[in-house]
Amino acid sequence: MDPSCSCELCELKDLFVDRLEGGQLEDVCSKKVEKEFRQGDAIIKEGTLIRDFVYLKSGLVKLYRSDPTGREQIITIAKPFDYVSLLSVFSNSHYNYSVSALEDSVTCNLNMKEIRSLIKTNGNLAMNLLSKMSKVADKIILDTLEIRRKHLRGRVAYLLLYFSQDVYFSNEFDLPLSRKEMADYVGMTTENVIRSLSELRKDGILKIYGKTIQIVNPDTLISIANFG
Repeated sequence: MDPSCSCELCELKDLFVDRLEGGQLEDVCSKKVEKEFRQGDAIIKEGTLIRDFVYLKSGLVKLYRSDPTGREQIITIAKPFDYVSLLSVFSNSHYNYSVSALEDSVTCNLNMKEIRSLIKTNGNLAMNLLSKMSKVADKIILDTLEIRRKHLRGRVAYLLLYFSQDVYFSNEFDLPLSRKEMADYVGMTTENVIRSLSELRKDGILKIYGKTIQIVNPDTLISIANFG
């Protein structure tokens, strides 16, 4: 095996390594390609041919579709080690959504034809991929339902807590979404998002410095997210 190849030590281990046999690991590891993207770059474009199996090694991305007017409809936010291509790779020849970098990001790309070939001969790998795909779908469905059941402030609070607790692990962070992107994701108008943020700030729950958010009263924000 190429000494520079260390798939057995990286994030691919959970998906592939323990389920590959013989020289399969060497083939997968030696042929993977890492790609770097700057904030705002397109990683996957809706309608393009699916050539690679893609997971996010570092950074943060949004998955979205564009409606006939060109307005974005954000499907979900993906963080490191999410398999951002799983929504289309086995059901379509072309992507049904786009992916763009919210922060500087790195993806790991594997040739889709080779992954399909491995799946045909490795039942354990196929089952693991099905499990991963189900988890991606479950997350999108549950997040969408959770957001829809909330009022305006509850939706904004829910999104802020996601970034605080699941992405940055801090009560202070730079918001990676614009106010418009926040509105697209939670199904509100941009004006409603701005007003909700302003109310949370006036109530002493947040401090806002441009894109920087500081959660001053996390317990209250959690209560608003749960019951707002």
